[in-house]
Amino acid sequence: MLTIVERSGLSATQAATGAAGQERREAVLHIIEEVKRDGDAALFRLTEKFDRVVLPQLAVADEEFEEAYRVIDPEVLEALREAIANIRDYHERQLRESWMTTKESGTILGQLILPLERVGLYVPGGTAAYPTSVMMNAVPALVAGVKEIVMTTPPGKDGKLNAAVLVAAAELGIRQVYKVGGAQAIAALAYGTETIGSVDKITGPGNAFVATAKREVFGQVAIDMIAGPSEVVVLADETANAAYIAADLLAQAEHDPLASVTLVTTSRALAEEVQRLAASQLEGLDRKEIAAKALEGFGAICVAADLEEAIDIVNELATEHLEIQIQDPFAHLGKIKHAGAIFIGDDSPVAIGDYFVGTNHVLPTGRTARFSSGLSVDDFLKKTSFVRYSRQDMLDNGRKIAALARFEGLQAHARSVELRLERK
Repeated sequence: MLTIVERSGLSATQAATGAAGQERREAVLHIIEEVKRDGDAALFRLTEKFDRVVLPQLAVADEEFEEAYRVIDPEVLEALREAIANIRDYHERQLRESWMTTKESGTILGQLILPLERVGLYVPGGTAAYPTSVMMNAVPALVAGVKEIVMTTPPGKDGKLNAAVLVAAAELGIRQVYKVGGAQAIAALAYGTETIGSVDKITGPGNAFVATAKREVFGQVAIDMIAGPSEVVVLADETANAAYIAADLLAQAEHDPLASVTLVTTSRALAEEVQRLAASQLEGLDRKEIAAKALEGFGAICVAADLEEAIDIVNELATEHLEIQIQDPFAHLGKIKHAGAIFIGDDSPVAIGDYFVGTNHVLPTGRTARFSSGLSVDDFLKKTSFVRYSRQDMLDNGRKIAALARFEGLQAHARSVELRLERK
């Protein structure tokens, strides 16, 4: 049941932080060392231990891709292709180019925008299938110009991967797909094994062990983020549709018992109606037990005194997903300072971003939207500055540079400039 709380009680609705307990961290560190030491042998051993399946090989064979295309629902294939096109179109608008400028003195300054060479994509699997994770992580990497994408995902009990996941990978040109999950997959991507080569960056969601492993290998490789349980905040006034809001809150609640769902509204009547409808709609869900736990542990409705207070509360929560269902939303959009992604209006539930519209669904959680952004093309680019200093600028500014270097006690720095000033 969703509880109506005061503003001070909203901290209880924030999802659990992703910080790993010491016991989990020690287990993950042991797995990482095992993979570093034993390579593929460790991956086979750990897959049998955790996934209860004995694999003849780690790599997905061409025949498995072909079978995936034979068995996939044609309607799902069409939807995947259109979603990929939408995601690609959106992310192509993010792409930046290298630049260079020349000053009157002859000095040239610039920046090279270069793609990462090799990226590892982790896709959750086993009992569930997430082809959207493939698309959301791979498309911005491809748009950025990454030449090589490696994908790992845990196998099912039959040793196979979901057809839609394989087809999504194939549609994006990803053929290096390996049947390995958990912390051992992250270790393999970070350090490499006989079969899986190491990468420059690892992206993709996973369970607490995957998140912990990503935290531990950061520095050896780059990572996208440490994602926690899913979150949604709905900002609504008396004009909002209570049935839509209840459905949207439940859509996040069914993700995880730790999912955080919050309604912030200026209307007590709407709050009570959403509370009633959420309880009613919950009864028809296949994942009722999961959603019910999320509502009980991390669900809340807050009635604000006015819209300004409601917006303040929304900014405090700095949620992963924010839905705005108020009259004249664009008049207030500029007041939203912290949110991973914003969905505006009656027909913009979070689900459109999760699957199809083109925006990325890999978003900051746990209030990290205060300082971080969703996955984008920029995550797969690196920037290298370059400079060709002119003789004139060296003569005009060399002594200033040397003075700063000597002030910091770096005599050799200063001398490297002063030698050039002595040249006739």
